[in-house]
Amino acid sequence: MILARFIINGRVHRGQVEGGMLQPYGSDNFERPYAIEEVRLLPPCELTKIVAVGLNYRDHAEEMKVPLPEEPLLFMKPASSVIAHHEAIVLPPQSARVDYEAELAVVIGKTAKNVSRSEAAEFIWGYTCLNDVTARDLQSKDGQWTRAKGFDTFCPLGPWLVTDLDPSDLAIGLYLNGDPKQQSRTSNLIFDCAQLVEFISGIMTLLPGDVIATGTSSGIGPMQEGDEVEVRIDGIGSLINKVVKR
Repeated sequence: MILARFIINGRVHRGQVEGGMLQPYGSDNFERPYAIEEVRLLPPCELTKIVAVGLNYRDHAEEMKVPLPEEPLLFMKPASSVIAHHEAIVLPPQSARVDYEAELAVVIGKTAKNVSRSEAAEFIWGYTCLNDVTARDLQSKDGQWTRAKGFDTFCPLGPWLVTDLDPSDLAIGLYLNGDPKQQSRTSNLIFDCAQLVEFISGIMTLLPGDVIATGTSSGIGPMQEGDEVEVRIDGIGSLINKVVKR
């Protein structure tokens, strides 16, 4: 099932995507089906936090010339950094280099605390695309990642949520103005989705709608004003955002 949050006539709805149309879902019985082009898509989930994972692709660790981590390397992105499909990534004046990072996002479906790997699928609502936008120069300068990862608009998420997806071996790529920059598969993850749910829920309670950003592959690079950046994942679709200056 593909579920989207959207706004039409000033009201927020959730609908099921079928053949390019948004159909009523659950108790949200809006007046008629809408074509996706008729509405403004919103981030597909309402979240309290984004828990992100660094260096979780083998090819990215090789690119960075660092050993594979023994445990997931976690950092946080604020909920205020989230934007939707087709909203603008804003380059902050504090940074001279802002990079794209294509990622598979896991969306939690019910409260998860101390969940085992074997139980993890029961707590996952679905999957979507995420761009872990990063002020690379500030990341290096600060020695920790909060500022570099936390600017407003630095977490494009969407375009929708796919609930019945096997995340184990999906093609994931990033395209900058149509040119391929990142190309990998989720089978290259060092810690898979179930392992991440187990590890993170053993540290903090994950609430419905919370997002785990599973990491990025090799090929990260900078974006400039006027660029269009697309995260593309098989079985989900494309998350597209323009880049602007403040």
